[in-house]
Amino acid sequence: MFYDTANNRHGLAHDPFKAIVVPRPIGWIGTKGRDGSLNLSPYSFFNAIGDNPKMVMFSSSGPKHSARNAEETGVFTCNFVGRELVDAMNMSSIAVPYGENEFEIAGLTPVFGELVDAPYVGEAAAALECRVTEVVRPRTVDGVVADSIMVVGQVMGIHIDERIIRDGMLDMSLARPVARMGYLDYAEASDTFPLRRPKAP
Repeated sequence: MFYDTANNRHGLAHDPFKAIVVPRPIGWIGTKGRDGSLNLSPYSFFNAIGDNPKMVMFSSSGPKHSARNAEETGVFTCNFVGRELVDAMNMSSIAVPYGENEFEIAGLTPVFGELVDAPYVGEAAAALECRVTEVVRPRTVDGVVADSIMVVGQVMGIHIDERIIRDGMLDMSLARPVARMGYLDYAEASDTFPLRRPKAP
């Protein structure tokens, strides 16, 4: 099958786009507002975009609280979502008015960063402390500003719970990372296999 996204007539019960771009890591973003309020929200439009320097991005569909706080304060954290925290992560996705504390709602412990003035999840197996480098408002092919707001951050510090380290590496069978799939589906990515890049002749 093929369909033109301009009319989006795919003929399926649900739009398949987000089920094709999978698995997507979850950016569990922690921020603090100018008013001192704490915010924690998961974003499935998230990824690392470089490692020299270490950089990540998350994209908000519309002007949500995390993007607002990150843009206004210049900092945010990104927290690792392991299988044991998936229910708390889901709870933190609840739509509440600005200023409501999702850490409290989800029963999680906010811990402030060593290098940035933003909270991370104390129970998370790993967390990244980030400084905003730019906020991008992407444009369509017609030059119209899209609904998405992309926040790019440089990773300034990394927290790792030593319980997920084995033989000098993060052990995915211990970390049990969760990824977003299509529709309402998630996946645990702990069943891994090694694959070396081929060498040129």
